[in-house]
Amino acid sequence: MILILPLLLMAACGDVQRDRSVPMTTVEEVDLNRYAGRWYEIARYPNFFERGCVAATADYTLREDGKVDVTNACRKETLDGPISSADGIARVAGPGQLEVTFTPWLPGVWGDYWVLGLTPDYTVAVIGAPAGTTGWILARTPQITAEQRAAAEAVFIANGYRLDALEYPPQQ
Repeated sequence: MILILPLLLMAACGDVQRDRSVPMTTVEEVDLNRYAGRWYEIARYPNFFERGCVAATADYTLREDGKVDVTNACRKETLDGPISSADGIARVAGPGQLEVTFTPWLPGVWGDYWVLGLTPDYTVAVIGAPAGTTGWILARTPQITAEQRAAAEAVFIANGYRLDALEYPPQQ
């Protein structure tokens, strides 16, 4: 248990990628039934827990209790590298705001997962957190158009994020 706490603290600490004086805005509502399913990671801000990850995916499954089962997976280093995965749970924290944990056995260890942007057809989502240390562009397909990318990046900019550190890792 003593060794786990420093690892969790390191995972939570990261470079701040946004101007926190800029208010964050989320979408007004997320229909979890429509949000459920597979999402492909198109872009991310660097973070400890995805170091060396490519071809990352996130699978969301709505539970009967209203929470969401989360499975994040990626290939390590190359598109044919070994698969690494983590299972977690998400819960609604407010309009357009979820909290997620990958350590449900540790009370109080929940991270912010705010839906900053979401296309009406639920094909592209922009995710961030008030601390500004994490952020993702997710899509229902492994690739997005230049227009979709520009629109997603504009959501980050409107929420105070810098684009210079945004990574576009290889996807299947």
